[in-house]
Amino acid sequence: MDINHLIDDIRIFSWQAADILLYYSRLLENSDDKRNILKNNNEDDPVTLADLKVNEIIIKRIKEKYKNIEWDILSEENVKISSKNFNSKKDWIWVLDPLDGTKDFIQGTGNYAMHLALNFKQKPYIGFVLIPAKNQLWISDGKKTWCEKRDGSKNKPILPKNKNLQEMTLVTSKNHGNEILQNLIHKINFCKVEIMGSIGCKIASIVRGESDIYICLSLPGKSSPKDWDFAAPDSILKAAGGAITNLDNQELSYGKNSFEQGGIIVATNNKKTHGNICLKIKKIIQKNGIYPL
Repeated sequence: MDINHLIDDIRIFSWQAADILLYYSRLLENSDDKRNILKNNNEDDPVTLADLKVNEIIIKRIKEKYKNIEWDILSEENVKISSKNFNSKKDWIWVLDPLDGTKDFIQGTGNYAMHLALNFKQKPYIGFVLIPAKNQLWISDGKKTWCEKRDGSKNKPILPKNKNLQEMTLVTSKNHGNEILQNLIHKINFCKVEIMGSIGCKIASIVRGESDIYICLSLPGKSSPKDWDFAAPDSILKAAGGAITNLDNQELSYGKNSFEQGGIIVATNNKKTHGNICLKIKKIIQKNGIYPL
């Protein structure tokens, strides 16, 4: 398969998804419509009609366009609603999060995204992060990353020069923070801290040059981000020249039974200095007894 033709197709599907997300985003401004759009009462993990509609159209388009291709589709929404375990043995797997940052979507902040990655042997090969409210579609072909607007105009990533840890701007979660992470952030004493929903939006802010680092800290025994939260942003950041790993500077591995990406994950804007940044964070954690390593 020609990767450029594949990207051309996914580009079309992505902007169709953007139309759906923007449509429901406008409806959410009306409280009566809001009740109809929310499909569950789980405040910690809400599902909206927008999640389901985007999930449906992306999977449908891929299956229609590529009927004879041997790949599977792992989708957050399908995992939630299916009683069967997803247990694919295929080398090529699409990983879809139709709406990352659902809480922000409901709150009307604009910090929500669609993630779609094509993984090969448990590693992201190409990736797409769609941010409808910003009219941005971030695309990685595995070698480079760029941003497109709906009119086809393109922008390149902006990755700042080397900074030490305390000079960095951190982008962190709006709705998924915890006291241990806040303690770590305080001890590091970043130059600036930006609050934002959606992992895709946070990684895009790094690639745009607006922030430098993102730290995800999952508490033992609590819920963790999943493959669909990280696969597409992972692809975008790495191809742009950044890095995303666990605290020991090991690349993320996908396709585990639970789909969980636990522990501490660090994303930075510079793959050359990334390992050193991880080491510094680890030393701060160990010195202050912040997290069980």
